[in-house]
Amino acid sequence: MPTVTALPPCSVLLLCGGRGQRMGGRDKGLLEWQGRPLIAWLHELVRPLTDDLIVSCNRNSERYAPFADQLVADADEHFQGPLAGIRAGLKAARHDQLLVLPCDAPRLDRALLEALLRQAGARPVVVRQGEFWEPLFSLIPKSLEMALEEAWLAGERSPQRWLNRHAPKALDCPPNDPRLANFNTPEMLAHADRNMS
Repeated sequence: MPTVTALPPCSVLLLCGGRGQRMGGRDKGLLEWQGRPLIAWLHELVRPLTDDLIVSCNRNSERYAPFADQLVADADEHFQGPLAGIRAGLKAARHDQLLVLPCDAPRLDRALLEALLRQAGARPVVVRQGEFWEPLFSLIPKSLEMALEEAWLAGERSPQRWLNRHAPKALDCPPNDPRLANFNTPEMLAHADRNMS
């Protein structure tokens, strides 16, 4: 029988704190796809991987609470982007590794998440499609919490630039991998619904 390697313990951060500008200001994580809110698909996928499921949200906390062990919010109300959510998530994380995922990618699968976790170590692991890094699909060591705090106070707001400073390991996925599709406009959500019906 093949040896089954245990996955390292991790905290999971689901990023739901955006302004939703491309969705007309609607809260993306709560938009329905195939009869359930997007957050529910991610919750179902990651729940078996962690006892520390963190949802980053800046509104509708009462609706997100059933999907989380912890809720975190940005330190200010100005929607400074996903790095603000990652910053809050790293501070709250109870495990040595933080698996970061966006709320609008319901086609993610367990195999991809396990591949990220199997590379856990002192450096971040980031999904890469061809030449393009996907920093919101990543595994970040808790040990980088202070490095992120210093970068944030120095004005950094780009997850990709910050992660690139820490020599990330790449998890290579094919270009246009359907598992990484972000449903971040009404048209993409509707098109995905049609394709699944």
